[in-house]
Amino acid sequence: MPSSPAYGRREEKSLQYVQLGRTGTRVSNICFGTMSFGSYSDASTARAMYDHCRELGINFFDCANSYAGGGKAEAILGDLLGSDRDRVVITTKVCRPMSQDTNGSGLSRRHIMQEVENSLRRLKTDRIDVYFAHHYDPYTPPEETLRAFDDLQRQGKIIYAGVSNWAAWRIADAIGISRREALARFDVVQPMYNLVKRQAEFELFPLAQVMGLSVMVFSPLASGLLTRANANTSGQRSGRLAEARYLKRYEDQRNFEIAAEFCAIADEVGVDPAMLAVAWAASHPAVTVPIIGAESVEQVGNYVEAVNFAMTPELRQRISDLSPLPTYEIERTID
Repeated sequence: MPSSPAYGRREEKSLQYVQLGRTGTRVSNICFGTMSFGSYSDASTARAMYDHCRELGINFFDCANSYAGGGKAEAILGDLLGSDRDRVVITTKVCRPMSQDTNGSGLSRRHIMQEVENSLRRLKTDRIDVYFAHHYDPYTPPEETLRAFDDLQRQGKIIYAGVSNWAAWRIADAIGISRREALARFDVVQPMYNLVKRQAEFELFPLAQVMGLSVMVFSPLASGLLTRANANTSGQRSGRLAEARYLKRYEDQRNFEIAAEFCAIADEVGVDPAMLAVAWAASHPAVTVPIIGAESVEQVGNYVEAVNFAMTPELRQRISDLSPLPTYEIERTID
């Protein structure tokens, strides 16, 4: 392996535990995402991955009521927790459609109060450590959502409130409402962040740093784009990237060129591209933890190595230079 200071190196150390934003809760510096439970991974594989996570020291698990459809991922995670519940920190989310009913989605008080009970039942627990507003709901005033979260906090059904996939200005507005009305405040944000999707660097990361928000980034591998299997421009895709919804997200040909160039750097450094992609995302100073998704025990171990990789400023900059920062676009609310 090259010895130049321009390259990262492995450090022999175990997982570390970090503060979850302004809260007093500490979590492993890598979070295991359970989106594969019940879809890409059956219950026995999920058990093997969960057990391996715990052996490695991971105490942070991310879920959502919509994962695998009909709450299947939550149900599998609930079966796995058992007597381990008090030693782990779990998240889940609300907003995506859970039925065909006209009120079966969103962030209305009605939907939130229904879905939190469903999530608690499936997870076999009496409280959710971090409850996320999964998406922005244009039909529900943020005051209504925050009031519902506040009531759930007071009831002890959720410990902390989080938000995912919201624009930074909307999060800032919600924090202002929380201050003014003395309501539950978002303590955790969960944005997409990887080498070819860097929009979070514009305003969301600075907001999080100023406001003391914990940042959990999802999709550090860009749905498998930043792996050797997809680092080609031939058009043949594997894994999640073979699915239409993920391929559409990364269909720009330049993304695949970036992936190939990124994998060449990983080969030069002597590390697996998937591990390096997680390490790069985790190395941003605003990021608290990356969320890793896996479909096998072997993948879990490989991704966990990322937090033991010393990403030098030189290597981070070299990787960052592969992809330009996105063009900043102000969300239009009035035509």
